[in-house]
Amino acid sequence: MSVNEPAGTTVVVTGAGRGFGRGIATAFVRAGARVVGLARDADALEKLRAELGEAFVPVRGDATDPVLAEELLLRHTPGTVVLNAGAAPVLRPIQDHTWETFRTTWDVDVQQAFHWVRAALRLPLPPGSTVVSLSSGAALRGSPLSGAYAGAKATVRFVSEYAAAESRRQALGIRFRAVLPGLTPTTDLGREAAAAYAAYQGVDTDAFVRAMGPLLTPEKAGAAIVSLVDGGDGDALAYALSAEGLQPL
Repeated sequence: MSVNEPAGTTVVVTGAGRGFGRGIATAFVRAGARVVGLARDADALEKLRAELGEAFVPVRGDATDPVLAEELLLRHTPGTVVLNAGAAPVLRPIQDHTWETFRTTWDVDVQQAFHWVRAALRLPLPPGSTVVSLSSGAALRGSPLSGAYAGAKATVRFVSEYAAAESRRQALGIRFRAVLPGLTPTTDLGREAAAAYAAYQGVDTDAFVRAMGPLLTPEKAGAAIVSLVDGGDGDALAYALSAEGLQPL
């Protein structure tokens, strides 16, 4: 049995109300963990609690709030933290953005990663804990309709890797990992992005999706994150995630 096995531990998942966050929270509960799910949408959280039972603890709040991040880490002392919350980017060509629409993912995705990683290092979390940050495949390839999304997600990966270096330097024993999922229309964000890119390329959305091949789903994402925390996918600092699973970067 791995020392990082989720069964019997507490896991905090941000953005747990839908998409990958919902899939990840569900997978950890199914693996025997107690999951504290943070999201803005109280109704979505309550629906998930009704489905998963008492092992799921809903918390309505803002994942970019540094006080809440520290409070939840202190209160629950999780063995695993999954930073999945993020803003849906405004999908339009660069010339049609304003600075306000362009920077959205910096204000949410990067700020969340910064505050939670900082809190994990400063408390610190117990040795053997794992913090997983959800970046994006766009961090590797760009995303020309998504404003600063690709750059923000690249920075989320950098923040995770900087934290891993600090954990090693201070001998804290906290693992930091970044996961970069590919585009998939099985989430609300991915569905909108697929439609936008299909229109941008002048092709039918269904044809665009068929050309993508096997699709990453929230259920597959959840299983992959549980496997990563369990130690079954190696010790790389970052992983690409597709329907085929995790690949070290």
